[in-house]
Amino acid sequence: MKEVIELLTKKHKKISTMESCTGGGVANAITNIEGASNVLEFSAVTYSNEYKIKMGVDKAIIEKYSVYSLETAKEMSKKISDYTNANYGIGITGKMNKEDINNPYGENNKIFISIYDRDNNKYYNKEIIASQKTRKENKELCSTIERYTDGLIFTAQMNEIIETLSAAKAPKTDGKGNPYVDVLRGHVAL
Repeated sequence: MKEVIELLTKKHKKISTMESCTGGGVANAITNIEGASNVLEFSAVTYSNEYKIKMGVDKAIIEKYSVYSLETAKEMSKKISDYTNANYGIGITGKMNKEDINNPYGENNKIFISIYDRDNNKYYNKEIIASQKTRKENKELCSTIERYTDGLIFTAQMNEIIETLSAAKAPKTDGKGNPYVDVLRGHVAL
């Protein structure tokens, strides 16, 4: 995470987060690094659908795909970036070993992470299966995001973002023409 903070600081880039199942764990990991105040704009923990929607997440996305979906994580990452005018937005949602009467659909222990690159209108997406026994263990696992960020997700994605800033690379597009980059697709063995 320290490398990410240094890269963002050097490039004068800002980041904001909208987290659900991690309960602010990513923002905590960022703010544990000296210099975080140079890059972190804002962080929101939006456990409920209501507050995701108040922060700009389209209710129709939640209703169509469920709150526990990559589509919702993408909305979260873009809307938090839009809300704060940050260069990068991080959206994280997932169902962590619990029943949710308000959101009955979604695979248990599947976490969706999306980083939105506002400058290039590009998404970096990841799905993780957290396989710990209890919700608390899964939350602790996810909130120690350095396990994912330094070795697997964030540094690789941030390096790709920095590379993209240095060289005009055309992003991939989904079937609807929306740009994205899907780094390290698949499950991570924990």
